[in-house]
Amino acid sequence: MNYSLANINGVNIFFRECGDKDKPAFLLLHGFPSSSHMFRNLMPLLEEKFHVIAPDYVGFGQSGAPSVEVFEYTFDHLADYTQSLLRALGIEKYYMYVFDYGAPIGFRLAVRNPESILGIVSQNGNIYECGLGERWATRKIYWENPTAELRLFLQSTYAPETIIREYMSGQPLGNISPDGYSLDIYYTYRDGYSDIQDSLILDYRTNVAMYPQFQEYVKTYKPKLLAIWGKNDESFRPAGAEAYKEDDPNAEVILLDAGHFALETNYERIASEILKFFAD
Repeated sequence: MNYSLANINGVNIFFRECGDKDKPAFLLLHGFPSSSHMFRNLMPLLEEKFHVIAPDYVGFGQSGAPSVEVFEYTFDHLADYTQSLLRALGIEKYYMYVFDYGAPIGFRLAVRNPESILGIVSQNGNIYECGLGERWATRKIYWENPTAELRLFLQSTYAPETIIREYMSGQPLGNISPDGYSLDIYYTYRDGYSDIQDSLILDYRTNVAMYPQFQEYVKTYKPKLLAIWGKNDESFRPAGAEAYKEDDPNAEVILLDAGHFALETNYERIASEILKFFAD
């Protein structure tokens, strides 16, 4: 495993990398409030067949986190920087694994450059209204009327107890290592973290607005797509996984007995399914 920094438009982007660069590229896109650390167990299982790259977005993990006064924290902008990283690495075609925030970032890349996408793994990476769980109701109210009171209320999204619950929910007791959520909690104490995440929580409304575009990409290009989903996820319901099959005959859906962070306990199964589905 290699750990590197790439300077993209003056911001250092941290990324993990493994596997032969002559093999097909596989881009792993993390979610909220995580980082590329979530792929620590998966990457070694994929490197025999793929050149695997897992970046931290601007404002996340070990990447630079300029203040909201000098950097626009939107999903469009995070996608721009991810795309620029791929160009800097000379990667033109790639598979991608999208999880949580990684879905609207990854599907933006797919819409912009559909010819670049070799295949998609969506692990609780939602692009359908039917996949939104009940907790999104408050966020929709906030998007329509972003009051200071609701902004303060939604900061509970990245409170330590919420992060731990997100990891533990839907998982068998005793199966979750504290490593993942402990690191996520550590990053929440960085200067400016609240402002960054508050900006992205508000901007998430643009992702839902773009769902029809993401779905049109799936319908039009019919990528080889594996939706492997923690079915007990309270944020993104299994209906979001099943919806891929309605739009794409090349999609396969696998529902795991897990929650939002299904990769924490199912990385061997997920790796096996990826290799079976995509590797020659």
